[in-house]
Amino acid sequence: MLGQRLQQKLLQKLSPQQILLMKLLQIPTVALDQRIKQELEENPALEDTSDNSDNTADDLSNEYENEPTDDNSRDTTDFDFNDYLDEDDVDSYKLKANNESSDDEHKEIPYASETSFQELLTDQLSMLGLNEKQLIIAINIIGNLDDSGYLMREISAMVDDFAFSQNIETSDEEILEVLKIIQELDPPGIAARNLQECLLIQLRRTEEQTPAIKLAYRILEIQFERFTKKHYDKILEKLNISETQLKSAINEILKLNPKPGNSVGTSSKLNHYIIPDFIIYNNNGNLELTLNSRNAPDLRVSQSYAEMLQGYAEAKIKSEQQKDAVMFIKQKIDSARWFIDAIKQRQNTMYVSMEGIMNYQRDFFLTGDFSRLKPMILKDIADRVSLDISTVSRVANSKYVETQFGTFLLKEFFSKSMENDSGEDVSTREIKNLVKEFIENENKTKPLNDDELTELLLKRGFKIARRTVAKYREGMDIRVARLRKEIK
Repeated sequence: MLGQRLQQKLLQKLSPQQILLMKLLQIPTVALDQRIKQELEENPALEDTSDNSDNTADDLSNEYENEPTDDNSRDTTDFDFNDYLDEDDVDSYKLKANNESSDDEHKEIPYASETSFQELLTDQLSMLGLNEKQLIIAINIIGNLDDSGYLMREISAMVDDFAFSQNIETSDEEILEVLKIIQELDPPGIAARNLQECLLIQLRRTEEQTPAIKLAYRILEIQFERFTKKHYDKILEKLNISETQLKSAINEILKLNPKPGNSVGTSSKLNHYIIPDFIIYNNNGNLELTLNSRNAPDLRVSQSYAEMLQGYAEAKIKSEQQKDAVMFIKQKIDSARWFIDAIKQRQNTMYVSMEGIMNYQRDFFLTGDFSRLKPMILKDIADRVSLDISTVSRVANSKYVETQFGTFLLKEFFSKSMENDSGEDVSTREIKNLVKEFIENENKTKPLNDDELTELLLKRGFKIARRTVAKYREGMDIRVARLRKEIK
C-alpha cells in the first residue's frame, strides 16, 4: 500500500573545496610535492612561475581567434568576468609561505640512483654460459624475487607458468638446477626460498670453514626451529657442545645477512628520506617554529588563460563554440584558484596546529627530555587552537618535526595520562621509556619477563597491569624475554 509521509533530516555535505583541503592536509610535505606536480599536469590553468612556457593556452587561444564568428550569436554567459579578471587575484597571486626570508637556505630533496639486485643478477647471467632455455628460466626466477631477495613462488607453480604463458615445457628438476646456479651469484644468499636456506647458502660460501662456521651450519641445518626460539639449553644437550662453542657459532650466524636483496639496492623504489614538515629552533630559550615549504613551487593562475577571458569579455561578437571554450576556461580557473587557496589554508592550519603542540610541550622542546612530556590528546590541541579534532588528527598524521634533539613523528607527542602514587598525571610515553630502559639494562642471560617489568614499574610508583606492560613492550617492537636471551 502506497503512502506519503513528511520526513525532516539534518545532513552535512562537504564542498569540493573542503574535501580538497582535507586530502591535502593529511599528506606530508614529501608527498605534497608530487601532488602539486600532478595538479600542474592535469590543470593547464594552474601555472608554476618557474616555468614560463604555456603552449597549451596559446594553442587554445589561437584556435578560437581563427574561428569565424556568428554575427547573430547572443551572449548568454551567466557569470561576471570581473570575478576572473581581478588583477591582484589572477596576475600577481603567488603561493608564498609567510615565514620565509631571503636568507633562508634552500635545499633539494636528495634522491638515490641505484642498481637493483635484479639488474645485478641479470648482468652476471651473461658470464655463466647458459643455454637459451636455461637463460629464460633464470630470468623468470630473477623476476620472481621479492625486495629482500627471496623466491616466494613455488617451483611447481613456475612450471605451470612456463607451460601456459610461454609454451615452454619444463620440470621441477630443470628449474631447481637453474635456481642452484643463481644461488651461487652475488650477493650471497640471494634466491633462497626461506630464511634457513638463505643463511645456509651464506655459510656454505664462506671461504674459511672454521669450526665455528661448521657448527653454525649444523645448528641451522638440524636445529633451526630451536635456534629461532632461542632454546639454547636443548641445543647444547642435543649437539653435546659447550656454551663457548655455541656462542662462537651464534656470533658467526649474527654476521649473516637475512635480507640479501636489501644489501644491493631496491627493486622498485628509491631510498626513503625523512623530510620534516616543521622545524623548531631554540633561540636562547625562545622557541621559533617554521613550516617547511621549500619544495612547494610558486603557483598562480595562468596569465594566458586570464588574457583569453579578457579578450572574450571585450569581444562584441561571440560564437557558440567560443562560449563553450570560455566555460571550460572558467572551470579550470576555478579549480586552480581552489587548489592555490587549499594549499594556503593547509599551510596556515598546519602552522597553527604545530604551534599549539609546541607551546603545550614547551618543556620537552627546550630540553629534549621525554620525562618532561605532558599527557596530551588531540582534544587538548583542538581546544587550544580552536580547530576540530579531526583536523588536528590529519595534521598529526605522518608528519615530522625537526628539533635540535632529533626528528620526531608528531604522533609521538600524543599520549594518555596515568596517575602515579603521588597523584601526579604522567604521560604513558614516560612509562614506555622506563620499560625500554629496564630492558636495555637487563641481564641478557636472564632477561626480564613482563611480570618482572610490572614489579619494577610498581617500585617506581606506577601501578600497571601486566597485560598493559606487554602492550607497551609490543608497541615498541621489543620481543618477549625468551627471545631476548643471550649466551654468556
